[in-house]
Amino acid sequence: MYDTPSPQEVPGQDPSAADESAATASDPGTVHVLVGAVRTRIVLSGEIDANLADEFSDAMQDAEAAGLPVEVDAHHVTFMDSSGVAFLARLSIRSQHRVRLLRVPPTVRFLLEVTRIGELLDVVDGDDGREFQPVGDSTDAS
Repeated sequence: MYDTPSPQEVPGQDPSAADESAATASDPGTVHVLVGAVRTRIVLSGEIDANLADEFSDAMQDAEAAGLPVEVDAHHVTFMDSSGVAFLARLSIRSQHRVRLLRVPPTVRFLLEVTRIGELLDVVDGDDGREFQPVGDSTDAS
């Protein structure tokens, strides 16, 4: 049996530095829904896992209520498990429009390919250059 020293017990290491590295190693996931003038954007970030079940449900309801095309920005996703993949699949099936997935990191792209969920979505490399305009935000000067 081996004893692993706690970060506070490691000689020469500042305990606050260990706490900081532990915080960045586990990035809690978030789901944000932005309703725009012509589309809804769901922004996923951090660890996308089963802990976000309630957020997935709320995001699905918000997107359906808006009735607009949906795009999912996955740029800041650091991890995704099967519940995240299932959310994308449900979103694509329930949406009236084809769902677009923007700025997909390699780990998520791999999951989409292996599960073939990527066939249900339009995977866009980068951000396709279309500016997202939130509802009520008018850039028209007239």
